[in-house]
Amino acid sequence: MTPPNVYLVGMMAVGKTTVGRHLASRLGFIFHDTDQVIESRAGADISWIFELEGEERFRDREQQVIEELTLSEGVVLATGGGAVLRDENRALLRDRGIVVYLHSDVELIVERTRRDRRRPLLQVQDVRERIETLTAERGPLYESVAHLTITVDRRPPKAIAVDIHHLLKGMHGAGGIETVASVHRCAL
Repeated sequence: MTPPNVYLVGMMAVGKTTVGRHLASRLGFIFHDTDQVIESRAGADISWIFELEGEERFRDREQQVIEELTLSEGVVLATGGGAVLRDENRALLRDRGIVVYLHSDVELIVERTRRDRRRPLLQVQDVRERIETLTAERGPLYESVAHLTITVDRRPPKAIAVDIHHLLKGMHGAGGIETVASVHRCAL
């Protein structure tokens, strides 16, 4: 039996892409990042799409990518921070694989995004306030969709991927996705 796909959710800059690459390598899965797929298909970066088409059109593109990639097998998918805003995306992720919420405190996100000019939602006067607002808005959505919650802190991405891999092996060995409910809220 093939282990289920793994979908990483969480705020921007928590390390979903880096952790996802390490995890995919450990699992022998293919890695995808929704933002990178969108940029590749559009031939433009996310900030340009936001500026020219608006957030709603970007979310349409994001939903289409999630619908497509969650139908594949053997996938680790890093989602954009706002992917959980749509009910449809949450349902697709939750129903088609194991969702891992990479949780981080606001301070680490602020530190990691301090000089980042590519994130359209952070092009504001008070970046900390925006991150706090986004975290408050999205946190409950991440929690509602997650099978596992991993606290990132300042741990190396490879160590986080190893932890996730061990948890997944335990879940898969104990009966697979059916046992997920009992592991929900497992925080490391």
